Amino acid sequence: MKKIFTTLAAVLASVNMFAQGWPANHSGVMLQGFYWDSYFDSKWTNLEAQAPELSKYFNLVWIPQSANCGGDKSMGYDDFYWFTNYNSSFGNEKELRSLIQTFKSNGIGTIADVVINHRKNVSNWVDFPVETYKGVTYEMKSTDICANDDGGKTKKWAEENGYKLSSINDTGEDWGGMRDLDHSSQNVQTIVKAYLDMLLNDFGYAGFRYDMVKGYSGKYTGIYNDATKPNYSVGEYWDGNVSVVKNWLNATKVNGNITSAAFDFPIRYVVRDAIKANWSTVKTDGLANDPAYKQYAVTFVENHDTEYRSAGEQQDPIRKDTLAANAYILASCGTPCVFYKHWIDCKQDIKAMINARQLAGITNTSNTTFNAYKGNGYNGIMTVGKKASLIAIVGPNANQFAAPNSYAELLNGYHYRYFMPKKANVAWVDLASGDYEGVMKAKLVAVSNEDNAQLVYTTDGTEPTASSKKAKSGEELEIPFGETTLKVGLLIDGVVSGVLTRTYKVEKPAAFEPYDITVYANADQVGWTSGFNFWAWCDSPNENLTASGKWPGDKVTQSKEIEGKKWFYQTYKIKSKNYMVSFVFSTGTGSPQTVDFANINKDTYLEIQNEKDGAKYKIKDVTADMPSTGISHPIIDDNAQNDPSWYTLSGMKMMKKPSQAGIYIHQGKKQVIR
Repeated sequence: MKKIFTTLAAVLASVNMFAQGWPANHSGVMLQGFYWDSYFDSKWTNLEAQAPELSKYFNLVWIPQSANCGGDKSMGYDDFYWFTNYNSSFGNEKELRSLIQTFKSNGIGTIADVVINHRKNVSNWVDFPVETYKGVTYEMKSTDICANDDGGKTKKWAEENGYKLSSINDTGEDWGGMRDLDHSSQNVQTIVKAYLDMLLNDFGYAGFRYDMVKGYSGKYTGIYNDATKPNYSVGEYWDGNVSVVKNWLNATKVNGNITSAAFDFPIRYVVRDAIKANWSTVKTDGLANDPAYKQYAVTFVENHDTEYRSAGEQQDPIRKDTLAANAYILASCGTPCVFYKHWIDCKQDIKAMINARQLAGITNTSNTTFNAYKGNGYNGIMTVGKKASLIAIVGPNANQFAAPNSYAELLNGYHYRYFMPKKANVAWVDLASGDYEGVMKAKLVAVSNEDNAQLVYTTDGTEPTASSKKAKSGEELEIPFGETTLKVGLLIDGVVSGVLTRTYKVEKPAAFEPYDITVYANADQVGWTSGFNFWAWCDSPNENLTASGKWPGDKVTQSKEIEGKKWFYQTYKIKSKNYMVSFVFSTGTGSPQTVDFANINKDTYLEIQNEKDGAKYKIKDVTADMPSTGISHPIIDDNAQNDPSWYTLSGMKMMKKPSQAGIYIHQGKKQVIR
């Protein structure tokens, strides 16, 4: 009988966990693994390659909506296919599944971007894709569209063309970009539940980020989560009024339990306003500041909708004090979500902040005292973690803060500082594990209330002992080039404790010299034989590489005949190590055109195919099939073995060994540099 009751209790605990929407005492941090138009940085293959590094700092990664959006390059918010086509702007289905599995094997849960407020149509205002999954056919009808969609314009069109919409008005905010779905429809609910179940149990996602939940009643999020039971659910209820966000959370309740977390927009606006004005006047509004709701607070300071996109799309970015903003949320309760651009640009600092959070044992339900320390030009919070407390001081005058004598400083960065009580009795290293370039120094800190505490360390991965090398608290250690495993411990009365491990791979700075590449395009299959337009750009930095900077780009007429084919070509300069050039080819005023072909950094030959993806011609990379040097009759002499020069595949001579990866000709042989 005892065994039966124990099993029943375990089952009920499991059900209760799923019903809570976001686990209590969650100690992880989430990464938003994309930004607007991050088609290269967020490719499934690129994200997958980062799994070992990401797993040390994040237990969740939110990725873009992963299905095909009807053929065009898309961030996923014009959702089209749900079940049958997962060849998206970030990779194909095989690559997506591999990413999710690799993340899982590294202890990372993948969060799906779920767009169910609205959906894109096939050919008119009211038709949707017909999809069959596991023998069941799913199709939304015109009657699944809200009666007042697009301010009544959809209903007017439907009546004029012999269609009917739902008789039920939208249960949330209307959005005219696409058709708003009527979630009271049993057909819509059936399809959404099947879709979410597929994401969890077929693809292997760990949970959902629901887009634009202002667009429909919160009770439907509750219905969907109760049916599918994701481990994690967070809604984008975009509002700075904390009471309104709480109302949405309460609307998701099933059997009295909140079934989803929410992004803490109120905290985001608190931080934004503090940066604009003065940190000493920071407010305390936010989900994270309410003991009853902090479990459901996913805090953040920037995302793809608030970031600066371009001069024409300013959005609402945090324009300064990015580090201070991240230091604020990473030292507080709630579940922090780090923006991908901030991770890329500020990785060293953010890693160290997360290390400090981990050392203190902070969870989403830890007790954070906001406005605990306040002065002219700075503000501070204190969070009591499972292992220790952590103080974060942020603002331009953070260095004016006089820390209590009972605290030791862990980090001191641009407009932020972290402190931990000395009674924690642990060793600390301010340089996080990772790959670095150039001379790197790590500061060793003894966080101890013992006057005789010393630091002992090793750099070969062995456990430090009382006889290991010693360092004073605050001493900086230069990390040697190569791979190093640093272990630092606290030595008190001959006993080593609180050992901390860091792993580093430090390379000497690689000299980079800009070089030219030539991109050749052949369009015989589509009849573009007298020249056509090259539209070229580099995503990062955000540069347009055409003469006019206006669509459809440069009309290219210069050509070469190679093996009986006419190749039109243009030369571009690769300006930095990670510089990549992307293309769209077109004729006339920009139509017809090709799909995008992204991320080229070497001489490349592209054939425009008489096959389309949607309305756009496909492109095939045929570089590997071209002559090894791009020259019809290469001159070979007996002295080739002694020639110190290197040649690109197009025949360009380089007087020294190139530093850029690629295929080259050297001393009469093809050489691959990786």
